[in-house]
Amino acid sequence: MAADSDLPFDPWDPAFVADPYPAYAELRARGRVHYFEPSDQWLVPHHADVSALLRDRRLGRTYLHRFTHEEFGRTPPPPEHEPFHVLNDHGLLELEPPDHTRIRRLVSKAFTPRTVERMRPYVHRLANDLVASLVEAGGGDLLTDVAEPLPVAVIAEMLGIPEADRGLLRPWSADICGMYELNPSKEAAAKAVRASVEFSACLRELIAQRRKDPGDDLISGLIAAHDQDDRLTEQEMISTAVLLLNAGHEATVNATVNGWWALFRNPGQLDALRADHSLVPTAIEELMRYETPHQLFERWVLDEIEIGGTTIPRGAEVALLFGSANRDPAVFTDPERLDLARRDNPHISFGAGIHYCIGAPLARIELEASMRALLEQAPTLDLAEEPRRKPTFVMPGLEGLSVVVR
Repeated sequence: MAADSDLPFDPWDPAFVADPYPAYAELRARGRVHYFEPSDQWLVPHHADVSALLRDRRLGRTYLHRFTHEEFGRTPPPPEHEPFHVLNDHGLLELEPPDHTRIRRLVSKAFTPRTVERMRPYVHRLANDLVASLVEAGGGDLLTDVAEPLPVAVIAEMLGIPEADRGLLRPWSADICGMYELNPSKEAAAKAVRASVEFSACLRELIAQRRKDPGDDLISGLIAAHDQDDRLTEQEMISTAVLLLNAGHEATVNATVNGWWALFRNPGQLDALRADHSLVPTAIEELMRYETPHQLFERWVLDEIEIGGTTIPRGAEVALLFGSANRDPAVFTDPERLDLARRDNPHISFGAGIHYCIGAPLARIELEASMRALLEQAPTLDLAEEPRRKPTFVMPGLEGLSVVVR
């Protein structure tokens, strides 16, 4: 298979990770799909194609519901990775119908709009407390002081995870998410496997406790969820809980910190937001578009497809470039400009189709709570020093965001 020559795409280059958007513009100009040999993937950079392929059932997050690894022309993962794949492959994000349909229906019975809305006062109270501590200290690290503890505490509260275990959640999640980068290292894989084992054991014990003594938490809700005598298996409950934690806070943490970093780089927009807090809802959507928290999502080609005259065979993998789609001038007016008042904003940061993020309403509540708390309590918040970026491309983030309250 011939690769496109000299593609402006290098997800392992720190300069590219820091600013992939000029390269995305070149990819869009050069065509609708490009074969990238280092990761053996077809890159899809246009909004229309990404949006359509997210809904196209000829593609899937997995192929194992239809083919064996060998039938699909793929090598099975090494046996030592099994704990990660058992955990990962039973989660909503990695399943296709009919299993996805069944599990999402059951999870939705526990993860209802009422359940999420009931968390709103807790989220806002916690955000205000975290920001108050930051202000009292005269500043600090927005990442570790506000962005991380807020969504971790929220999902832990929802799941009913005991206080004593909550300090382990963020490290476990970070290690598991390391496997979602392109071509992860052996060290990253080993960390993900170890975290999968430890996190699963913690949840298995919690599920056993909730079976004996149910509460009003999400774990109890997952245990109770049933439909026509159909219930979640224990592994499905464990995988669902881990997915809700990982997806429910990794993206929110990065959206918060990357969003504020974007605001500091665009002082005119930050001034407008400080002057008019009614911009918060559109600001959140625009920051999700402008600094896409999850730059790339992968899909397997289950049945041959054609994109722009290029045939992509069954067994191939496409890489849907969310970050590029969210800067596509065919969809967004002046896409390289941060516009917190942007109304027409069909960004795809929460995905689309059957895998649309089930936690999107909760994420929006968390992002709104932290933004309002910072605007109200720290109107003079300013950058203390230039941040350092993490080397990760798929889920880009900062090592920290040092701020001062002047």
